[in-house]
Amino acid sequence: MSEESFEELLKQSEEKETRIKPGSIVEGRIINVKPDEITVDIQYKADGVITRAEYSNTPNLDLTTVVKEGDPITVKVVKTNDGEGQVLLSYKRVAAEKSYAELEEAFENGTVLKAPVVKAVDKGLTVVVKEVQVFIPASLVSDIYEKDLSKYMGQEVEFVLTEYNPKKRRIIGNRKQLLVAEKSELAKQLFERIKVGDVVEGVVKNVTSFGAFIDLGGADGLLHISEMSWGRIEDPKSVVKVGDTIKTFIKDINGEKIALSLKFEEENPWVKAQTTYAVGNVVTGKVARMTSFGAFVELEPGVDALLHVSQISNERVEKPEDVYKIGDEVTAKVVDFKQEEKKISLSVKALLAPADEAPAADVAEEEAPAAEEE
Repeated sequence: MSEESFEELLKQSEEKETRIKPGSIVEGRIINVKPDEITVDIQYKADGVITRAEYSNTPNLDLTTVVKEGDPITVKVVKTNDGEGQVLLSYKRVAAEKSYAELEEAFENGTVLKAPVVKAVDKGLTVVVKEVQVFIPASLVSDIYEKDLSKYMGQEVEFVLTEYNPKKRRIIGNRKQLLVAEKSELAKQLFERIKVGDVVEGVVKNVTSFGAFIDLGGADGLLHISEMSWGRIEDPKSVVKVGDTIKTFIKDINGEKIALSLKFEEENPWVKAQTTYAVGNVVTGKVARMTSFGAFVELEPGVDALLHVSQISNERVEKPEDVYKIGDEVTAKVVDFKQEEKKISLSVKALLAPADEAPAADVAEEEAPAAEEE
């Protein structure tokens, strides 16, 4: 080898020594891939190694699924000797540095970003945008309180950046802002197309002691317990449960409040009640509730009739509890029917008394004030 060739090789070697130092960016080619490690030829006296943690911020990533032997790769030198004679390299640091400019632009323009959730804790979610970690605080994850954020793990979520300070490693995302804006637009569209009387379909969102809230796609409607059935409902949960899809009709719209009902008029039991419960008909029902002046008998859901205490027996009865209990079946004769007031009077005594007696008159004389009956 000539003296000139030796000097040229020495010069190239010195240049490589200078090039391969902590913080420098170098080009290399992948020569081996394992699930947790990549070996890179960087044209140096030792090969470079990229660990899983230095390739991506995505935990448990199988590196064999993202790169292959022969691929070119740009990396940053972390250490010239990792303790085993190899050069420790980082791919994610190069990718992150390229991403900062894009994230800053997204922050300034309010661009909607989408990224996978790699960590979910009580305080919030961590997502990775091109190897840059963005934190979404729990208060900004949703427009409603969510106690358990683990359901978001592995999901891709959309958000905007509301704080950007890479020097302090503080890059904050906001998903709530998008949800609020989306719901506001959906609510606007919903109120523009609905009116009182419309039949609408929705999903049961929450059930309380007084009714259920139905998500109509933009706004919630209240299905009050009194509007769940023509009959008497003790517990709304016996009618609907969270997640049910139901059809209701809009009973009223007051500003942003929507009142819903399941009491469709065609199912109103009082429509045919005048025929079914005409005076003189013998009917059977169950005792639904009792007062001091009589027992209310449910003839069918939505239709109750009063069995006055004076019409329970030929013998004197002090109070209905002396004869009946809730749920008892009662057979009686209809002695009065008032369609407009939705009132029906019954008499058991009429089935026992001689035909020439007029129990209806007794009821009229002893009937309790209307306010007490309800």
